[in-house]
Amino acid sequence: MSLSRRQFVQVFGAAAAVLGTGALAGCNSDPAASGSADASSKVETIKARGKLNCGVKADVLGYGYLNTETGEYEGLEIDLCYQIAAAVFGVSYEEAKEQGLCEFTTVTPKTRGPLIDNDSLDIVCATYTITDERLEDWDFSDPYRVDHVGVMIMKDSGMEKLSDLEGKLVGVSQGSTTKDAVIAAVAEEGVELTNDNFNEYPDYPSINSALESGNVDAFAMDRSTLNTYMNDQKELLEPEVEFGEQEYGIATKKGSDLSEVVNDKVNELLDNGWLEEEATTWNLL
Repeated sequence: MSLSRRQFVQVFGAAAAVLGTGALAGCNSDPAASGSADASSKVETIKARGKLNCGVKADVLGYGYLNTETGEYEGLEIDLCYQIAAAVFGVSYEEAKEQGLCEFTTVTPKTRGPLIDNDSLDIVCATYTITDERLEDWDFSDPYRVDHVGVMIMKDSGMEKLSDLEGKLVGVSQGSTTKDAVIAAVAEEGVELTNDNFNEYPDYPSINSALESGNVDAFAMDRSTLNTYMNDQKELLEPEVEFGEQEYGIATKKGSDLSEVVNDKVNELLDNGWLEEEATTWNLL
C-alpha cells in the first residue's frame, strides 16, 4: 500500500520536539492525572494515568468495530491505538495489548473534536479525514490509510450513474466531508446538487435505515464504511469512478508533545509494512 506523505504540522518546530517541553498554549493537564507528571506534557500525563484514552469507531468493520459477542473493539484502528500506546509507554505492541493500555471511547463526527479539546481523549483514530480546515484546530499524523467516497443505492432504484442523483435526496453524516465531495463529483457530470439534496444524520445506522425505508435515495460515505452496510439489495453507484479521496490520520491536541510520538509511530508502521499487513488481515485491500 503506497501512501503519500503529508508534511506534519507542528506549532513550535523541531526545537520543542527535541526538548519535549510540550509547553503549548491551551494544553492543560488531564484532571485524571496524578503524581509527578509534567503538567505541560501530554505524554507524561498519559504515563501517570496508566492508559491511553482513544476515540474510535464502533460500527465500521475492519477499522473500528465493537463486537457485540465479545464486547471488545476490533479492527485496524484498534490495533493501531495499541501501537501508539506501546510507543508512549515504552513497551512492545504485544505487551500493550496484554496489559490493556488503551481505553476506548466510541466517537462520532460531532463528538471527536470536542473530546480532544477537553482532554477526555488523547487521540482520535476513527477514519478521521485530514483536511486543511481541521489542521487549524488539531494535529494529525501523516495518513495511515487512503479511501474514497462512495454512493450506495438500492438495486431497484433505477439509478446507474452519478448524474442520476439529480433531484435525489442523499443521506450523509453530520460533520463529514462527504457532502462536498458528492457535490463536486456530480458537478463534473453537469449536475448541480444543493444543500436541499442532502439529509444529515448523527450516525451511520440512521443513514442506512433511511436508505432502506426510502427516506433517502442514496447513502454517501467513505467506501470502507459503506461496506459495513452492503447486502444483496444494495450496490455502489458507478463503483469504478473514484472521487473524494479521504486520507485518514490520527488526531491529537494542537501542539501536544504527543503529536510527534504518534506521527513517528505511524511512519514507522508504514515503512516496516505493518499497516499493509493489517489491511490484509482486516480485508481492507
